[in-house]
Amino acid sequence: MADVMTDEQAPAWRAWAKGGATGLVILAVGALAWTALSHLAADISYQEVVDALRATSPWALAAALGCTAISFLALTFYDWTALTYVGRKVPYPIIGLTSFCAYAVGNTVGFGPLTAGAIRYRFYTPHGLEPEEVARIVGFVTATFGLGVVGTTALGLFIAGDVTGMGLPGWIGHAAGAVGLALLAGLVVASGRHDRLKIARWTVDLPAPRLLRIQFAATLVDIVAAGTVLWVLLPPMDIGLPAFIAIYAVAIGLGVLSHVPAGLGVFETVVIAAVGGRADTEQVLGALLLYRIIYHVVPLLLAGLAVALLETKRAAVWLAGSRVVVAGRRLSPPVLGALTLLLASMLVFSGVTPADDSRLDLLSGFLPLPLVEGAHFLSSVLGLMLFVVARGITYRLDGAWWAAVSIVLAAMVLALAKALAVTEMVLLALLLALLLLARGEFTRKASLLHSALTRPWLVAVGLLLITALSVLFFVYKGVDYTHDLWWQFEFSGEAPRGLRALLGVALLAGMVAAWTLLRPAVLAEQASPDAAALARALTIIDAQPRPSAQLALLGDKKLLFSDNGAAFIMYARQGRSWIALFDPVGPEQEWAPLIWRFVEMARASGGRAVFYQVMPENLALYADVGLVAFKLGEEARIDLANFDLKGPKRANLRNSSNRCEKAGVEFALVEGTDVPAIMDELRAVSDTWMEAHNVREKRFSLGAFIPDYLALRPVAVLRLRGRIVAFASLMMTGQRQEASIDLMRFSSDAPPAVMEYLLLRLIQHFKAEGYGHFNLGMAPLSGLSASAVGLWQQVGHAVYERGDRFYNFSGLRAFKSKFGPGWEARYMAVPGGLNPMLALADITVLIAGGLRGVVGK
Repeated sequence: MADVMTDEQAPAWRAWAKGGATGLVILAVGALAWTALSHLAADISYQEVVDALRATSPWALAAALGCTAISFLALTFYDWTALTYVGRKVPYPIIGLTSFCAYAVGNTVGFGPLTAGAIRYRFYTPHGLEPEEVARIVGFVTATFGLGVVGTTALGLFIAGDVTGMGLPGWIGHAAGAVGLALLAGLVVASGRHDRLKIARWTVDLPAPRLLRIQFAATLVDIVAAGTVLWVLLPPMDIGLPAFIAIYAVAIGLGVLSHVPAGLGVFETVVIAAVGGRADTEQVLGALLLYRIIYHVVPLLLAGLAVALLETKRAAVWLAGSRVVVAGRRLSPPVLGALTLLLASMLVFSGVTPADDSRLDLLSGFLPLPLVEGAHFLSSVLGLMLFVVARGITYRLDGAWWAAVSIVLAAMVLALAKALAVTEMVLLALLLALLLLARGEFTRKASLLHSALTRPWLVAVGLLLITALSVLFFVYKGVDYTHDLWWQFEFSGEAPRGLRALLGVALLAGMVAAWTLLRPAVLAEQASPDAAALARALTIIDAQPRPSAQLALLGDKKLLFSDNGAAFIMYARQGRSWIALFDPVGPEQEWAPLIWRFVEMARASGGRAVFYQVMPENLALYADVGLVAFKLGEEARIDLANFDLKGPKRANLRNSSNRCEKAGVEFALVEGTDVPAIMDELRAVSDTWMEAHNVREKRFSLGAFIPDYLALRPVAVLRLRGRIVAFASLMMTGQRQEASIDLMRFSSDAPPAVMEYLLLRLIQHFKAEGYGHFNLGMAPLSGLSASAVGLWQQVGHAVYERGDRFYNFSGLRAFKSKFGPGWEARYMAVPGGLNPMLALADITVLIAGGLRGVVGK
């Protein structure tokens, strides 16, 4: 009988299809936008647009560049006000670099892992900000930008009246503008009177009126300056600047709402529809193209140059120890990834547009036609290959760096061979230089052939093809299509050459998509660990400080070791979730490539990579592989050096200790070698405890009563009249920096407060032994804010507040708080969208030992 493919082995397209509706909608919107734009430009020829571009005055170009600089300067205040809003201070040079790079990438690319929000997350978390704060920053910037667009539009309407050109009475525009401005003024007044604004069930923390005024001013300057860039490039027309800024703000807003990267096609359609009847359409198209170059391409080139120069030895010496250098290094992969994506698109579009006739005439004198045809075709195909490689550049892949360098070198040669495209060659040479300068950031070993494109990247490839097809139809709309075009080879045959180039790009894109979506899962996971693997893991655990890593020795998790065997990830699979417990274990320099390897292993098998209970200082590592952090709760860690029983706050602990000692309870620490001798007594206590609480053994992130596992470390016991009535298994490492409890169980006839007494004696013991911390474990959902941005925070806080009938969330934290611990956040790193909820459901089933353990106990 043929083997039946399970869901876990299914091709990746099934997983993609479950969440692909959004991508299909974006592709449909992009196609509709380009169709509408083609209809608006039906009477315009490509040559007329080129002539309009060449007719632009140098003064207009200079003014556009100046306005671009003003706009990006204003954008830095977005981050400054947002950081002030969340109560964080970061030096302005750091803010300026991060903001400039984030907006240079976000404005130009604007999707998936290359959005401005993702870049902020990559940068700000290593500087001490928690993911919730970064989310609030992104939410603040997004909300205030939206309000700024509304305010700018309202102001333009209030000043100019009718800006539609539809002959509406001017008072309608004035009135609409006045209403919009009044609503914004009301919001500012409300922020001065109230700290929070409640809308239905949602509560939003309002910024101070001063911050709102600064942000509105920054948004006004940004939008007016950005709109002026386009306005000075447009031909003279009967639309004043205030009216045009209102049109521009609407076009920007619709472009953002479309979710098409950079609003490409949507923005142009709105502008041409609004002003095309008042100016020559070919000049408007030329101005829009120049606007994209000046406001989008030039800043991205400068951002790439800035972060790459910070990689140079001279800059490192001059700015030794500067946080600006650190920022530049963190930002260089996504910035260079965006620049690679942009120039890859340039190669594809170059393949479907005609070259200058004079250059082709010159080439015909010394290059044979087959060489020119081949160069044109291959250059477009290399463009798509570079487009795909850009993902690896974003994720710091060593293989992607080598592939990009090789493709760029080949494309530079082909640029000359296909049409003496000097500008194209210079831009590619700049990218090559930037990649060489930033070589040190691309050290993550990975095979590009095993790296499947994710949904946003496949959508981007689809939009690239739609745009290229639209450009081809626009450029050659005067050429009647016949089947013979495919077989025409001559120096002046630009249309056939463009058709063949687009066909090559489309075929390659289809193969890439088929490879990504249809290939069967590659189940490259490790086998269950044998005794040798567990022994190697124990050696690694003892050489690092975190005792919780001991859970790898339970035997219920698989171990993924680094290439040199010095570090490992412990994980288990549940449904489509590949769940890694904690951060990697071992030397930190091994973590980044190990994390990437695990994530790609999960993706290759059509699953989602999940890292459960990771520490905040390591979140940037997960952001670098495209994961998002969600707070799970807080872990209680006692600073043993400062712990004592003095003062009124410790009165209850002193009383519990006195009662147990008066009852005759005795504390002892049994070494691991002696634990087998008391195993039967421990099992009796454990069975009694489980029966009394009507629970079953958990697993994965919690210890279990496994004799061999318990005997690895000492066990603390409490005896009453010589009989064990309570015990706690321990976790510790050879570093002797921190100890932690694992299993804690007691019999039904144990004295009251026996658990408090057992913990207290352990804390005192490890303090006397010179340990730095004692870990009391997690308080799930603790520390989530009701006013934080995001559904996860809101739902988590509600469960914590009202879910005690299912789990004693608040009671657990209250019990641990008696010992005066410090609380440290713990996170789950997982892809965005619905994945966090699905992953948490899988984790719940995994810990409970199956679905039966979830619905029952």
